[in-house]
Amino acid sequence: MSKTTNTRKQKTARTAPRTRGESHKGRSALADGELGPKTRGCDIVIQALERQGVDVVFAYPGGASMELHQALTRSKIIRTILPRHEQGGVFMAEGYARATGRVGVCMATSGPGATNLMTGIADAYMDSTPLVAITGQVQRHFIGKMAFQETDVLGMTMPVVKHSYLVMDINDLPRVIKEAFVIASTGRPGPVLIDIPKDIQQQYAQPIFPKSVDLPGYEVRKEADPVAINEIMGLIAKSERPVLYCGGGIIAAGAHQELLKFAEHTCIPVTTTLMGIGCFPENHPLSMKWFGMHGTVYANWAADQSDLLLAIGVRFDDRVTGKVEEFAKHATIVHIDIDPAELNKNKLVQLPVVADVKHALRQLNDVAARTSRDQHRKHFAKWNAKINRWKKQYPFKCPDYAPAISPQLVIRTLCELTQGKAILTTGVGQHQMWAGQLYDFDTPRSFITSAGLGSMGFGYPAAIGAKVARPDQEVIDVDGDGSFVMNIQELATANIEGIAAKALILNNQHLGMVMQWEDRFYGSNRAHTFLGDPDLHDPKKPDQSYPDFVKIAEGFNVPGERITRKSDLRPALKRMLAAKTAYVLDVIVPYTEHVLPMIPGGKTVKDMIIE
Repeated sequence: MSKTTNTRKQKTARTAPRTRGESHKGRSALADGELGPKTRGCDIVIQALERQGVDVVFAYPGGASMELHQALTRSKIIRTILPRHEQGGVFMAEGYARATGRVGVCMATSGPGATNLMTGIADAYMDSTPLVAITGQVQRHFIGKMAFQETDVLGMTMPVVKHSYLVMDINDLPRVIKEAFVIASTGRPGPVLIDIPKDIQQQYAQPIFPKSVDLPGYEVRKEADPVAINEIMGLIAKSERPVLYCGGGIIAAGAHQELLKFAEHTCIPVTTTLMGIGCFPENHPLSMKWFGMHGTVYANWAADQSDLLLAIGVRFDDRVTGKVEEFAKHATIVHIDIDPAELNKNKLVQLPVVADVKHALRQLNDVAARTSRDQHRKHFAKWNAKINRWKKQYPFKCPDYAPAISPQLVIRTLCELTQGKAILTTGVGQHQMWAGQLYDFDTPRSFITSAGLGSMGFGYPAAIGAKVARPDQEVIDVDGDGSFVMNIQELATANIEGIAAKALILNNQHLGMVMQWEDRFYGSNRAHTFLGDPDLHDPKKPDQSYPDFVKIAEGFNVPGERITRKSDLRPALKRMLAAKTAYVLDVIVPYTEHVLPMIPGGKTVKDMIIE
C-alpha cells in the first residue's frame, strides 16, 4: 500500500520539447484500464509520466534513483536534463511550470539528494506552483534504520506539500502518479512528493494505468454562489472608490482575459501582487502596476483610500498589507479564492467567496453586462482622475548616474530593447524589485520570481526551465551578485544542454536588500553584507570587483562580459540579446542605491518612504 500524507552523448538530450497538444510518438498502444505486460517498477514510473504528457524531467541521479534514470534512458518521449545540483533541478522544474502552467517534474536520490529539493518544494508551495517531485528511497526493509543516505523526506516535506506518497506496493505506482498530477495541477496548484523505495523500482509487475482517479474529500469548487455575484455587483454600484487587487491566482487559473474584460467594462483600476505581475497589462490606463512594500505609491494610496476592495486570487501577504489591521481599513472587502483556507486567514473580509476565479469573473462579466460601460466610466471618473494625477506625480524613478550605471536604467533599457516581450526570472533582493518596477509586463507568465519564500539562487535555474518550456521566447535572469552565485554551477547545465538562458547581473558587491535595511534602520552598520574582496575594493576601479563572473562563465564555456560605464550599457545589452547561447552580462552598479518607495515591515501606507 501507499502511505499518503543524461549525458551529452544521448541523442535525445538536446532535442526540443514538444509543444502542448503534439502527439507522443512511440507511446504504448495500451489503453488506460487495460492490464499491461510485466515490467519493472522503474519503467512503470516512466510510462506513467509519459501518459501524463511529461516531456522533460530535471533529474540528478544517485544510488536510490539509479533505476529510474536507467528507465529514463529507454524513454523516446521524455527529455532528461541533468542539473548540477538538486536545488537547481527543482528550481528549473518551477521555471518550466511557471512559464507554461503545466506540472514541472524533478527527481533526486534519497538522503542529501532529497533534502536538497526541500527549498524548491517549499518555494513551490508558497507560490502555488504545480510540481511533482520524485525521490528514490532506501529499500523498504531499511526504512527507519538510519541506512546509508536514508532520510524521512515524507515527514520533512509534509508541511510544504499539497500531498505526499511513500509507495510501498509496486501495484500502486500507476494510480499514485496519476493522482499526483491531478492534485498538483487542480484547485490551488502546488507540489506533490512521491517517494519510491529502490526495491519497488526493481520489482516486476503488470501495471494497470487507471482511467480516472478517486480522491475522497478532494473537491474543487468552480462556480461562485450566484447570490454572492449579485451582491458584488451591488457593492460596485454603491461604491465611489473601488480597487481590483489581483494576485497569482489569476495567472494560475488562466483568467487574465476575463479580468481584462471585467476591468474595462466596469472602469475599476487594477493593482496586482508581485505574483500577479502580468495578469493585467501594465501599460493599460487602468493599471496601477503592483503594490505593497516596494510597489507604486499610487496603488498603495488607492488601496488605502478605497471604499471597496475586490481581492481576487490573493492571500493578503504581509509584504502587501503591512500592518494588517490598518490595511484598506475603510473598505468593504470582497475576497474570491479557490482555496477556502485563505478566506479570513490573514484579513477578515466582509464577503468571502469560494470559487475558481476564472469562473467567478465570467459570472461577474455576465452580470456586469447589464449595465453599460459608459455608466461605469462616468461613475468612477473622479476616482480614476485622482489616481492618474498620482501616477504623474509619483512614477518609479530611473536615475541617471553617468558615467556610472544606475540599476533602474539597466531594467528600463532592457524593457525598451525587448519591447517588454521577454520572460524575466529573478533572484531575490533589490534587483528583483527593480525588475518588477521598471519592466512593463503585459502578458501572464512573463515574470517568474520567488515571491513567497524569497529563495536566493532561484533566478538562473528558473530561467533554464522557462527557456526549455518556451524555446521561442527570450528568457533573461535578472540577478544580483549574491543571489546568482548560489546556483552559478547551472551555467554548466545551460552550456551542455544548449539552453540559451541569459543572465543579467546587477552587481553592487553587497547583499543589497539587507544593506538597504542596515542603512535605513541600523545606522549603516555593515553586518556581513559586503561580498567583495577588501583588498580589491576600490570604488574608482569597479573592473576589479569580486568574483570575476566573466572568468567563471568562461570556465563553463559560456560567453560573457562586464561593463562599468553607462555608455557601454545599450551596446552590451544588444550583444547579450543577440547571443544564441547562454550568456552572462555583469553590470557594475552603485552599492548606495536603495529600492524606493518602501513601506517598512509591519508599518502602514502613512509610513511609506518615497525618497
